[in-house]
Amino acid sequence: MKDKNENGFHHLYDNYSGALYGVILRIVHSKEYTEEIIQDVFVKIWHSIAQYDSMKGRFYTWIINIARNTAIDYLKSKGFQNELKNQSLPDFVYNSKELSESDESSDFLGIKNVLKSLETDKQELIELAYYQGYTQNEISEKLKIPLGTVKTKMRNALMKLKNLLKDYQ
Repeated sequence: MKDKNENGFHHLYDNYSGALYGVILRIVHSKEYTEEIIQDVFVKIWHSIAQYDSMKGRFYTWIINIARNTAIDYLKSKGFQNELKNQSLPDFVYNSKELSESDESSDFLGIKNVLKSLETDKQELIELAYYQGYTQNEISEKLKIPLGTVKTKMRNALMKLKNLLKDYQ
């Protein structure tokens, strides 16, 4: 990838597109939007591969963060917000139902089972931040708890998750 070799890109797409698709789908709740966003994600990865530093973290984590941030940026974009205003309610309800039926298939790593070993409040924080795309400020407002508490609990939850997932490395 760093040499801009197309075979590297094809390998990346073949091995990671499913996982990235699942992350984006959980945030945007629409297959149509997910397909748009995943294209942007792979373009971003291709253009910014030189910025990846293996000393700072795993490649998988780096690309998941790109996917997550791109999906969140898309949801907050003015174009998307205007599109939502013009979308009819039945279409939105249909897409939500379709998403709930396909949710389980996107969790091929079994993360849901790992999350169940966390305390309920920490599960909720992870769900809101990583699957629904909330920022820590938005979580604080939604749950009506101080931002510092959200940050502390999120850090503790991620540390515990890291410990639980160490066997997957």
